[in-house]
Amino acid sequence: MLDLSPRSRLAIGIALALLMAVTRGHHFSDINLPSASWAVFFLAGVLLPARWAFPALFLEAVALDLAAVTWGGVSNWCVTPAYGLLLPAYAALWLGGRLYARVHQEGWATLGRLLTCLLGASSVCHLLSSGGFYFFSGRYPDASLAGFLPRIAAYYPQSLQALALYVGLAALLLAAGHAWTQRSSAEVSR
Repeated sequence: MLDLSPRSRLAIGIALALLMAVTRGHHFSDINLPSASWAVFFLAGVLLPARWAFPALFLEAVALDLAAVTWGGVSNWCVTPAYGLLLPAYAALWLGGRLYARVHQEGWATLGRLLTCLLGASSVCHLLSSGGFYFFSGRYPDASLAGFLPRIAAYYPQSLQALALYVGLAALLLAAGHAWTQRSSAEVSR
């Protein structure tokens, strides 16, 4: 389990919320970064054990989408009956993060566990979000498994790449923070 102070967790929660707001579908900024939504939910699962973290971030995502469609001039193409499947899709990422938080250990051995949790959670998320949209949005009247499989190859790698980018950056930042804390503690004890 990661040992973070309540103050650090609050700062991380604010940073994750801001990251999602800045990158979610380019709704409100001209910053051209890939969406961090998947990573935000996974990292919240790892770093924010409070039960309110998931609902707060999910409500933020919905509010961002609603504001973008209502006031931001963004197309409502994705707002369909399938939109509700984002709840279990993002919950899969958050639960994957919670699972990883339980098995995390300091050192390189934890990398395999992190990758397993990331791949498992993101696979479930993709099947629920992309598959849900394909089969239940009403946008594809002839939806079939044969029609959906190429969509996995087309869209999942991009989402996985963005997830890996943000989780990798978070891991580097956490490792740097841990090293800095260790160095500061060693200097104080001299």
